[in-house]
This record gives sequence, C-alpha cells and structure tokens, in this order.
Amino acid sequence: MEKERTEVNDVDRSMYDFRYSDKDSYKVNEGLTEDIVLTISKEKHDPEWMKDFRLKSLEVYNKLKLPDWGPDISGLNMDDIVTYVRPNTKMSASWEEVPKDIKDTFERLGIPQAERSSLAGVGAQYDSELVYHNVKKEVSEQGVIYTDMESALTGEYEQMVKDHFMKLVPPSDHKFAALHGAVWSGGSFVYVPPGVKVEIPLQSYFRLNAPGAGQFEHTLIIVSEGADLHFIEGCSAPKYNVANLHAGCVELYVGKNARLRYSTIENWSKNMYNLNTKRAICEEGGSIEWISGSFGSHVSYLYPSSILKGDDSHAEFTGITFAGKGQNLDTGAKMVHVGKRSSSYINTKSISKAGGISTYRSSVTVLPSAEDSKASVSCASLMLDDISRSDTVPAMDIRTDKADIGHEAKIGRISDDAIFYLMSRGIPEDDAKAMIVSGFADPVSKELPLEYAVEMNNLIQLEMKGAIG
Repeated sequence: MEKERTEVNDVDRSMYDFRYSDKDSYKVNEGLTEDIVLTISKEKHDPEWMKDFRLKSLEVYNKLKLPDWGPDISGLNMDDIVTYVRPNTKMSASWEEVPKDIKDTFERLGIPQAERSSLAGVGAQYDSELVYHNVKKEVSEQGVIYTDMESALTGEYEQMVKDHFMKLVPPSDHKFAALHGAVWSGGSFVYVPPGVKVEIPLQSYFRLNAPGAGQFEHTLIIVSEGADLHFIEGCSAPKYNVANLHAGCVELYVGKNARLRYSTIENWSKNMYNLNTKRAICEEGGSIEWISGSFGSHVSYLYPSSILKGDDSHAEFTGITFAGKGQNLDTGAKMVHVGKRSSSYINTKSISKAGGISTYRSSVTVLPSAEDSKASVSCASLMLDDISRSDTVPAMDIRTDKADIGHEAKIGRISDDAIFYLMSRGIPEDDAKAMIVSGFADPVSKELPLEYAVEMNNLIQLEMKGAIG
C-alpha cells in the first residue's frame, strides 16, 4: 500500500464545502473562537445541552496550558488549523452513492473491501463528516446500535449520549481534551445489548484529507452486561507540507462480565500531530483488550487508559510503534486498578530507524481497594541504526501490599548475527532486516484479523524500504 504524497497546490478544493469563509479561500476557520464553536454547533443541529457543553469546553481550553509531558509540539499553531471541513456530500448507506473522488480514496485504502470480508458493519469518515455507514441486517436484529455520533445525539439515543459523553475523558483532563469537547465532529456510536455477542467485527475508518485541518471524531461504545464485541479502527491521511492535527476521543464502557476488543491501525502522514485520547472503564468481571499499531504522524501522544473499576475486571494492551525519520512517537498505556482481584497486562514493541525517536510511557496505579490484584508490564525496543533513539518511562503507583506487580524492559539493536544467518541462506540484506522486524512485531499482528495483519505487515515493509533505501 503506497503512501500518498500530495502538496497543498495539488488539492482539488472543489471536493469541499468550506465553511466560515469564501469557498475560493484555502485558509478556512482559522483559530478558535466562540463564533466558530457556535457555527459548528449549528451545523451539527446540537441540542441545547451540547451547545453549552462546547462553549464550556472552549472556556476550559483557553485556561489550560499545553501538556507538560511528551515531545515538543511548539510547531503546532492552532491559529492555522481548520477545525471543521465538510465534504461536499451527505452520508450514505449505499457505497454506490458516495461521490467518485471520495470513493476512489477509500477504495485505495481497502474500503469497502473490508466490508465485503464479512464485517458486521462499516463507517467511513472523510475529514469532519461520515460519508458512508452501513450495518448488516442480522446485527441490527440482535438489537445492536451502530450509527454516527450526530445521528445518535439528535435522535432517539440522545439521553444515552448525554449520560456518557466525555464522562470518562472530561474536558478538564488536558488542553486537547478541552479542544475536542469544543469542536468535536463525526465519529461512531455503538450500543450492544445485554448478553449479545457480535460474532464478526464492526469497523470505522477515518480519513483526514484536507491540508492544514484537524479531525476531532468521537467514538462512544457501550457494551452491556455479558455482551461481546470486536471494534476495529483505521486512520490515515495524505502528506502535505503544512501541519495537520488529530485530536479524537474514544470512550469505552464495558459492563459486568462483558468483553470488548478495540483494534487500531494508525497510518497518519508525517506532518500529523496525533494527540488522541482513549479511555475505557470495566465493571465487575469485564474485560477490555487494546490492540494498537502506530506507524505515522510527526508527533504522537497516545496512551490508551483502562479503569478497572469492578472486582475481577481485566485489561490487556498489546501495541507496536514504528518511528522513522522526522518522527517522535510517544506512546504507551495506563492501567488504574480499583476493584479487587483486577488484573492487567501491557506488552509493547517499538521500532526506531533513520533518526526516529520512540518513547514508551506507561502508568500503573493500584489503589488500596484493589487487593489481590495483578499487573505485568513488558516493553521491548528495537533500534535499526546508531542515530535513532528509544526511551522507556514507566511509572508505578502501588498503594497496597496485597498486589503482584512485575515490569520488564529491553532495548537493543538489530542483531548482526541474525542478519548474517539469513544472508547465508541466500536472503538479501534488506529482506533479512525486514523479516527480523516483522518477527519482532508478530505479537501484535497475530492478534488482528487476517486482512489487517496483512496491512500492518505491508506498512512495516514500506517503512523498512524507506529506512534502507
């Protein structure tokens, strides 16, 4: 899957219905003001409570300072970011009705091929709006709700949205959570009724195609008692010579004895600031499994968090990060143990090459109430040359003696002996290195459905060619 490279001057501006300025203007909706937030709210047909929520979030945004963790993001100027771009089309349940230019983009990315491979439902977002959404009849008949956030907010599920929206990730959490609360647009809403097991995955795909724009989709998933769901998220953007911003938000509610697997493959372009926030809460006996592959962006702050509220609740995070030239990817996971006998496991892999910087940052907190809990952290880093960098920043806050906690970290370079061995078997050096890296990433790829594991391996091969060539 070749990465797209598009300069600003190559953009077909007729694809967009730019708001807040003349349609002939490229710079649209610059900065962040109350008028802009009110205009977005009007465009979205927000109920009064959501309009008020946006305005309060804007107040919080203006008061908060930039985060004091992670890589430098001084190159991100919010005065230059377009906070809302609407494609010149409406959402459709028929792929044939999606405009050809948008459809061609998603076809190249495997949409709707993924749907044809028996996914339970597919949503495709282009810039700030969903342009395609469909769910299989047999899934709907189980009582599963899978729709876009705007439809949920303005329809019969408004109260459910109001009860859960940004309760796990409040605007006060950090400056970019507040930004999200003010300008969020698009995203997915999922509700799985008690006892329902969705046998095949649901998927949402997010494409940020406009230069200098931000994408602020909100994903809200509620998995009720005894239910089971696998949700897949894919993200991508073409390369421009201006900064783009991704500040989405994911909130996952896992009920008693329920299970949710949340898989993500992110292939943002290397002009992207990826400042995404993801958080889950598990009730008694509930289980959340995160599978994460991060391959793009100029800078990333990405730390999916799990709150193990209920007794015997469980969380796992399995992730891989690949940082190449010009990339500073700060990723990891957070676990908060509240319930008794709760358990968590973090297993991360990071790869850096061509001067890329990969930082693993984790946090494990075990509260006094979480007696007899277990937590294990394992992180391994692989550097492919002597100009790349890898750092590990683990934090553990254990407030009870009745807990079993373990941590393991490994940082190393690609083995010359392994390369020599493969080359002695007739494998070219470049292919040998790529094979070693693919094997290093195997714990993540084997957890993905076949077509997504193939996509991830293709991305690794492309990254390796860039590093070697």
